[in-house]
Amino acid sequence: MPTGPETGPGLTIVKLGGSVITRKQREERVRPKVLARLATELVASRRSIVLLHGAGSFGHPGAVRFGLARPPADGDSPERRARGAAIVATEVRRLHLAVLQALVRAGGRPESIPISTHSRNAGGRLASLDAAPFRDALSAGRMPVSFGDVVPDSEWVSSILSADAIAAALAKAIPVERVLFVSDVPGVFDPARLEAREVLPVLTADLPERLSARTPGADVTGGIQGKVREMLQIAADGADAGLISGLSDGTLLRALRGERVHGSWATAAPR
Repeated sequence: MPTGPETGPGLTIVKLGGSVITRKQREERVRPKVLARLATELVASRRSIVLLHGAGSFGHPGAVRFGLARPPADGDSPERRARGAAIVATEVRRLHLAVLQALVRAGGRPESIPISTHSRNAGGRLASLDAAPFRDALSAGRMPVSFGDVVPDSEWVSSILSADAIAAALAKAIPVERVLFVSDVPGVFDPARLEAREVLPVLTADLPERLSARTPGADVTGGIQGKVREMLQIAADGADAGLISGLSDGTLLRALRGERVHGSWATAAPR
């Protein structure tokens, strides 16, 4: 089993999308074989990694039901919102435990960092995030693992903080070489050629406006449009960002070892 991270490509943030580790159309259903393989590839890479994961079918339906991605509506009592936040937080922690278990079985040393105790939103947007727990875990030779969650919100009481937004914030706070978004698709499809499912190898600044925010299944994190915006911001802050498939054996491992694998990429601006 690997004994520690190797030198080589610098620190990488990996975000496992809920679409690849769960079945988003079926409530609270993990893809155990996919999750186990991805965990094995993460550990086998022997790189320094910050791992994030989405909620998929464990958190999105409840977040939609209780309106946690929007301002409190008329008649939306604080008690109901608090109840919804508690339910969603409990759901996503069940998935988080499955991710930690898969990493341990693969021989890894994950350290759970619940983002709700280290961040705050304001009006549904990230206002502050403490990166120190992630730095401390990395310094100790462990893999920090966090996830999209319900967090305190100074304006809405509580709201959703997506793993995509966490990735962008950490890429700015910690020197990072790459951010990998692992999905159930091989990249961003050209909106002008959707039927052909043609992957755009390079993401450009005008792309978000040409994409639809709609995502199949319940989603409260902005869909592909929001993801592309986060990737472009990460690149502007100095790290490469790639959207790659997690359903193809070995793709994540090759990307962790520095290969620019098939997918959609936003190239880092000079630091």
